[in-house]
Amino acid sequence: MRGVFYFYEMSSFIYDVLKSLKSSEEDISQYTFILPSKRAGLFLKQEFAKQISSPKFLPEIIAIESFVEELSQLKQANSIELLFEFYQVYLRLTPKTEIEDFERFSKWAPTILQDFNEIDRYLIEPTKIFNYISAIQELNHWSFDPNPTEMMQGYLKFWQKAHDYYKQLRQHLLAKNIGYQGLIYRKATQYLSTYLKNTPRGKHIFLGFNALNAAESTIIQTLIGADRAKIFWDTQSVFINNRYHDAGLFMRRYIKEWSFYKDHPFNWITQHYKAPKAITVSGASKTVGQVKYVGQLLKQLFSKNKLENTALVLADESLLLPVLNALPDEVESVNVTMGLPLSKVPMASFFEQWFKLHSLPTSSYYHKNVISLLSHPFVRVLIQENLAESLKSQNLTQVSFEQLRAMAPQSAQAINLLFEPCGKCSVKAIDQLLGLILLFRKYLQTQTKKPLLEMEYLHRFSTLFQQLKAYCEAYDFINSISSLHHVFKDLIKRETLDFKGQPLKGLQIMGMLESRVIDFDTVILVSVNEGILPAGKTQNSFIPFDVKIENKLPTYKEKDAIYTYHFYRLMHRASDIHLIYNIDTDALKGGEPSRFIAQLELEGHHKINHQIVVPKVPQQNNSCLQISKTPEIIESLKRFAANGFSPSSLGQYIRNPIDFYNQRVLGIKQLNELEETVEANTFGSVVHYTLEALYKPHVGQTLTVKTLQSFLSKVDSTVRFYFSELYKKGDISKGKNRISFEISKRYIQNFIEQEIKLLKQGHEIVLIAVEKPIEITLAFEEFDFPMVFKGSIDRIDTFNGVRRIIDYKTSKVEQKDLNLVDWQDITEDYAKCNKSFQVLSYAYMLQKSRLLNGPSEAGILSFKNLKAGVIKFTKKNKPGRGATKQTIITPDIMGAYEQELKSLLLAIFSSEIPFIEKDV
Repeated sequence: MRGVFYFYEMSSFIYDVLKSLKSSEEDISQYTFILPSKRAGLFLKQEFAKQISSPKFLPEIIAIESFVEELSQLKQANSIELLFEFYQVYLRLTPKTEIEDFERFSKWAPTILQDFNEIDRYLIEPTKIFNYISAIQELNHWSFDPNPTEMMQGYLKFWQKAHDYYKQLRQHLLAKNIGYQGLIYRKATQYLSTYLKNTPRGKHIFLGFNALNAAESTIIQTLIGADRAKIFWDTQSVFINNRYHDAGLFMRRYIKEWSFYKDHPFNWITQHYKAPKAITVSGASKTVGQVKYVGQLLKQLFSKNKLENTALVLADESLLLPVLNALPDEVESVNVTMGLPLSKVPMASFFEQWFKLHSLPTSSYYHKNVISLLSHPFVRVLIQENLAESLKSQNLTQVSFEQLRAMAPQSAQAINLLFEPCGKCSVKAIDQLLGLILLFRKYLQTQTKKPLLEMEYLHRFSTLFQQLKAYCEAYDFINSISSLHHVFKDLIKRETLDFKGQPLKGLQIMGMLESRVIDFDTVILVSVNEGILPAGKTQNSFIPFDVKIENKLPTYKEKDAIYTYHFYRLMHRASDIHLIYNIDTDALKGGEPSRFIAQLELEGHHKINHQIVVPKVPQQNNSCLQISKTPEIIESLKRFAANGFSPSSLGQYIRNPIDFYNQRVLGIKQLNELEETVEANTFGSVVHYTLEALYKPHVGQTLTVKTLQSFLSKVDSTVRFYFSELYKKGDISKGKNRISFEISKRYIQNFIEQEIKLLKQGHEIVLIAVEKPIEITLAFEEFDFPMVFKGSIDRIDTFNGVRRIIDYKTSKVEQKDLNLVDWQDITEDYAKCNKSFQVLSYAYMLQKSRLLNGPSEAGILSFKNLKAGVIKFTKKNKPGRGATKQTIITPDIMGAYEQELKSLLLAIFSSEIPFIEKDV
């Protein structure tokens, strides 16, 4: 290869360039340096200051995009402005019957704008390519059918109009002296000769470039051909000499295609890459594993004083916040050269929730959307009332703005801005959001310690919404909140929150493109996974792949080559390299190391150390939770006993002592959730209350067929009344709630009809009590204090002279659930014996109250198993002791139950037996 330079000192690329220029004895301060990015200019200034020995003027340093914009004499429009301008052109060129609204237009317009951009950046003759594409589409959709579908007709019309869209948009933008990037590049090439005649600049120094578009290539070649420019490449002989290596793809093309290199050597091919390097490839699990390992690695580098010349490069830029959170305390100076996308800022979630609430054209809001918005940290500080609790207490699944305003009179301003409907007015919506930002700012200003980061969020979003408002007022295209939401989401993906720091000091955190031109001794590259580095065959374009090849437009092949070059360039002059990838398989990305890692191994230039890293995770004690019973807890239990144990509270202890401790001792209440659909407990309560209302007036009477038949006409109104009492303002007119309403009526009607049938068969039912509260005081000799035992019995009656203690269950219960063999199971096996424990508790309280006279039975009436009738508690002998079954509640049964109850109470009050969590 001609003109190969060999640099054996591991100096930076910028250092080598300045050293070469100084050797020519020309005044560097007269040069204009043109770089791929503004970021690289800072390091160039630093190196220039180091190499001068006497005061000199700093040379002009500009980024390539600024230089091209200057050449074109156009100002670049941002993406949103461009979208609005394009929609104006679209409206002029499209028949009124075919016009799409702005929301639908904005979903496909960015893609065709990107195609316009590529066509201009690569100086493609527009008429030729659009005619070519249109002809291809007609061939692809050619058919013998004389009546093509509406979709097919629309698709072909789109490509027939694409050229008109392109021409008219160019004219429209040029009339305003603005343009998209491609248009600016094309115009810059047209003004080159004028620029060369009139510019006072001397030599132009291009350095650090790799993948040039056709316009950039034309500009640089023209300046070099006029002896007004030099270009300094940064590549390695190993890549240039290997015709298959993508890291040298573009430069091999320049050597072959540029006329300048037919007579001049292609300089600046170095051999730094072959110098010894320590390369470590580390696999870690998921994002967490990667960033935790990065934190450990930085801690090690700090101990070796190597952070000052270290770059932490994020192939996946969404890792920025996790990485910042994982930085060790030792890292004091950090410079983040990449902006944080506004979509990743915590406050973005608030605006997303606000838009979600207002995007649907409805007069009321879904309760989950309202509660989600109210629960946001930025909102909680503005609302004084507990609106979420008010919604739950009234069981409002849908709530209007007026209802919310009535619930929170002390927070009227915030409620208006949060919930007042905006209709289709985008400007009103933006004004409400700006008002909320102002409220947040006022609140933060009252804090003693000003949260600067949150203030910066507010400022950035305020600027963005002001910009959006100006566009909405100027163009008047956004005619719905959902359209505004779509534009907002697109905007925050592109806009960033930039960090301020000392750009030349400490650890440098950057994306792949920010690393251009700059060299570091230590490089940590994160997310080196296939699908991320390189990104793979992603294509945001309407132009077919073969048309791109034909017209020399870039494809995924060129995109992969760009990332290949940047990947290897990071290692040109680095001596310590850490490549970290995600080892966990993911459906979309992750799990497979990047092909670049395999390529490094196959090349064999460097020894590569592989390792799988596991972040240090503190060991957790997974043993069951135990809480010892202190004297204070024992006293609390005594107070609870004085107030009264119930069968359900004792059953809770049997099921899980920790739940008993939390709710009965500590008094922690279960969260009262809003019922979107009727919950089981509400359903059961409606059935219980309805039966009580129907039967209670007839307590003490013998039931008759006529009495029970009169109940049937009252079921609907009574059930409806108790639903309104318990389900509050919840809607039972449709959906699952209507089904629950109808089922509850059917349960009650079936039960009444069953009792009517029994009476007609000659059975006698005397109603003794309904929903009877009962309370007794127990005084066991093992305890030096009395305790209360209380409950409420759903029904007591006599059936053919036998007293029945009945508990209603809307769930399904079978006979096996009330069979008892071993007495100790009743206080140990909750799942098996909880229903037996409950009905025996009621029988025991009645016996102690001397209300249990004569033969009695206890059982459950299951509405899901109504045909079984009252399912009775049955004491069965163990196998081999005689197959006897006993359903009558005898003194022996009550005595055995009392012994088990006493054992349970002794365990509850024993300071030697802690509350032990059960796995339930």
